[in-house]
Amino acid sequence: MKLSNALLCTLREVPAEAEIQSHKLMLRAGMMRKLASGVYSFMPMGLRVLKNIEQIVREEMDRAGAQEFLGSALLPAELWRESGRWDIMGPEMFRLRDRNDRDFCLGPTHEEIFTDIARNEIKSYKQLPLNLYQIQTKYRDERRPRFGVMRSREFIMKDAYSFDKDNEGLDVSYNKMYTAYHDIFKRCGLEAKCVEADSGAMGGSGSAEFMIKSEIGEDEIAFCTACDYAANMEKAPAAAEMLEKEELKELRKIETPNIRTIDELVIFFSTTSKKFAKTLIYKVDEKLVAVMVRGDREVNEVKVINAVGGAVDFQMADAEAVFTATDAAVGFAGPIGIKVDYLFIDNEVSNMNNIIVGANDTGYHYENANYGRDFEGIVGDFRKAVEGDKCPKCGKVITIARGIEVGHIFKLGTKYSKAMGANFIDENGESKPLIMGCYGIGINRTMAAIIEQNNDENGIIWPVSVAPYKVIVIPAVTKDAQQMKIANELYESLKFLGIDVLLDDREERAGVKFKDADLIGIPIRITVGKKINEGSIEFKLRQCPDIELIAIESAIERVKQELKKNNIWR
Repeated sequence: MKLSNALLCTLREVPAEAEIQSHKLMLRAGMMRKLASGVYSFMPMGLRVLKNIEQIVREEMDRAGAQEFLGSALLPAELWRESGRWDIMGPEMFRLRDRNDRDFCLGPTHEEIFTDIARNEIKSYKQLPLNLYQIQTKYRDERRPRFGVMRSREFIMKDAYSFDKDNEGLDVSYNKMYTAYHDIFKRCGLEAKCVEADSGAMGGSGSAEFMIKSEIGEDEIAFCTACDYAANMEKAPAAAEMLEKEELKELRKIETPNIRTIDELVIFFSTTSKKFAKTLIYKVDEKLVAVMVRGDREVNEVKVINAVGGAVDFQMADAEAVFTATDAAVGFAGPIGIKVDYLFIDNEVSNMNNIIVGANDTGYHYENANYGRDFEGIVGDFRKAVEGDKCPKCGKVITIARGIEVGHIFKLGTKYSKAMGANFIDENGESKPLIMGCYGIGINRTMAAIIEQNNDENGIIWPVSVAPYKVIVIPAVTKDAQQMKIANELYESLKFLGIDVLLDDREERAGVKFKDADLIGIPIRITVGKKINEGSIEFKLRQCPDIELIAIESAIERVKQELKKNNIWR
């Protein structure tokens, strides 16, 4: 491609709307343009990167034995009602009706559609195992689109679904996808780590996320400092700190006027936050749910949602709901006599002695409350893990870091096949539900994640595998006939070999061309300048500061060598 004919509009200034590096650079490098909040058009240069990522995904999925399929993005409500998710998906689902008043949605995910295909096409165990995948646009009406394509309302996803006759087969399919995902992200130049994750609205018995560490990540990840354990904070178990046991003391009601917060109570009682258990009240759909954690801990709301079996609407209770549960103002809730549908008690609280809790009476707290004697509830792990907690795998210390999710794999089991009647006939002639797995990769998000890990003050540094073009040839002075002749010859030779190459034949200063080449992130830059009189040209790799002088006739071979290093040229 000659840049004089290309639609390339780079920006020197950082767009005001952009907050993170990938968003800034995708706009500045002309990779995409904003159409509406959370909706972007991909420009020719950005589309080439997307297509390269898609091709890597296709090759590894095909290598793992999956078959590509393409479903509709316009999905009938009937399938979602069969699975029970039409209401569960909530306001993030784009819903519409056709002229016949029939309900549809724009697909946010495709479990129901693949299950429908399977129940109509798979009849016998002889057709199993089977893995189908697609690369397609998804739609989610995000409450707060942000960070460019990291969280957008329209995005491209590779989603795959495996179908097996038993759980042993599912394990095999799951492990194949696990391996394929590692290979995909490695080929994309990403350092991705697989972490345990919560299955969320997708359901199923187990799941894992592929994360890259990033300060701008929306997810918190618990990493062990000693072993390979890692888990999303939504999933990470929080081991209870075992405090010294005390002799049980008499329960006492203490007047605490206008004292509501843990910090205020610590001062009032002249003790530490570890002597308190706070009771937080939530509205979960139509239910009131109270959760007790130690005074210095935070509730893990995902664990609470899972404990009640899922929720469409989950929010902190307002003052009116708190009064309904406690007969008291906000700040005085406690477990003794509370009126809720569920009282969840964190493991840590159940092992504490003589704790201070709200008295469900405005202006009062209880001192020396004890689980089992003064109150009871459902005991479990309901708090967030914190830095310094013990690793559940090896017992060493965990650390917390932020991360970006680029892939997610689920063991769905029979959640959808049972609900939708997707059955097969086994070896004994019996009808059984298909065992399913689900495997997703965000293509746009992967593109942004690559930029987050590969950039400098000058712009993007694309890994060769996904770069929009592998080489850019720059004649320093386009009015110099000899420079243009050699530049064109190199350009045509590389094109003939099937190498993606740009020729910057624009009538711009060399410095402008260099800045654009660095901003766009082309891996290899060849500059044809005044040194051609000595038989030399400049050869530079984007990720390296050094510029080499090489012989003109060795340029093509030098490009091949670099591509071979990156497994692009064989």
